[in-house]
Amino acid sequence: MDELRKSFHHDIEDVRTELVHLAAFVTEAIPRATAVLLNGDLEGADQIINGDDEIDARALELEDQCIQILALQAPVAGDLRQIVAALKMVAEVERSADLVCNICKAARRIYGHSLDPTLRGIITRMGEQAQQLYIAAIESFVENDAAKAAAIDDMDNYLDALQKQFVQAIFESHAAGRIDLQVAVQLAVVARFYERIGDHAVNIGERVRFVVTGWLPEHRGAARFRSRADDSTEMPRPPIPGSSD
Repeated sequence: MDELRKSFHHDIEDVRTELVHLAAFVTEAIPRATAVLLNGDLEGADQIINGDDEIDARALELEDQCIQILALQAPVAGDLRQIVAALKMVAEVERSADLVCNICKAARRIYGHSLDPTLRGIITRMGEQAQQLYIAAIESFVENDAAKAAAIDDMDNYLDALQKQFVQAIFESHAAGRIDLQVAVQLAVVARFYERIGDHAVNIGERVRFVVTGWLPEHRGAARFRSRADDSTEMPRPPIPGSSD
């Protein structure tokens, strides 16, 4: 039995290690994609885009590994939470890698168009903040730190504010004739890509909290629903029209 438990925990550690490696790829790719966008680096764009196939393959292998552990080991309690959370985190990381590729694809579409300093500055800050979110997400996962994981949501608020600021700057730059409509549309989509990367980092943090404490963000919605249901049962019902009551 002890040997089975040792093997089981070794499998979990393998999953965690590979998940960290995948997330590290996204962390390193974010500033590379930002540089591709700012510098019009077509070769760098192709390298990141072509490298996504490996990420997809490794993500699929890791998902299969998690499913095999669930099927063969039948984990319970904290061990079950770890595997279920890891399975969901793999999808978050894989989708984040796709978004990094999308930034590079947008960079190819606007190749040859110059961006004014305001736009370039906000792009730089969005890239930096998205990377910081992912670093915090990985660290919270490695350290099983629920407090650090909870703080990621506040960090994401700044990235959301940068996205709104960037969209406003796009409108102003287009109105001033510094960028055409096609470039403006592509840049607005790019802002959304950075924002979504941040959201995926937040989701990873929420899964870390689930592993450590059993908490899930859905619990808040469920609590609100129950509260509304309780309030509705306590409120007097209006009289039915035409009744004698």
